[in-house]
Amino acid sequence: ERATMDEEYDAIVLGTGLKECVVSGLLSVAGMKVLHMDRNSYYGGESASLSLEQLWNKFCPGDEVPKSLGRPNDYNVDLVPKFIMADGKLIKVLIHTDVVKYLEFKACDGSYVYKQGKIHKVPASDMEALKSPLMSFFEKRRARSFFIYVQDYDEADPRTFKGRDLTRMSMRQLFGEFSL
Repeated sequence: ERATMDEEYDAIVLGTGLKECVVSGLLSVAGMKVLHMDRNSYYGGESASLSLEQLWNKFCPGDEVPKSLGRPNDYNVDLVPKFIMADGKLIKVLIHTDVVKYLEFKACDGSYVYKQGKIHKVPASDMEALKSPLMSFFEKRRARSFFIYVQDYDEADPRTFKGRDLTRMSMRQLFGEFSL
């Protein structure tokens, strides 16, 4: 026998990705009765961090997790890389709506990608860019120049802007300036 949900709600939010959680939280804080549901057995939608077992069930349903990969709970895999800068409007919304209860904030030691059978660290400094096997010689130089620009940038010192107004340009435009 199936359970029925005969209660009334002001809003129904489908999915538990970050956007859906923010919408649900804002509606709830505004006093609305919200039903928040997800079709998956895990929270986070397409931006979830899954245990090895959850990841295997999502992409290789019915197959066993190879023992050579270690214990299923030794690590989590992000379905998509995600970073939230620790200051700004989004953080204020997350705090206001209590979505932060469902998030874990950590300092990021590094980001990695899987390419051609190997795991590589994504460069995060000028020196890492020069050593990275992920880029060609010319890409390494452009990435190094970008990292040096970012490291030297000082909001209080217009000399570090190097002719760029970061308040008026998108990241796409800034990456384009360095041919990245």
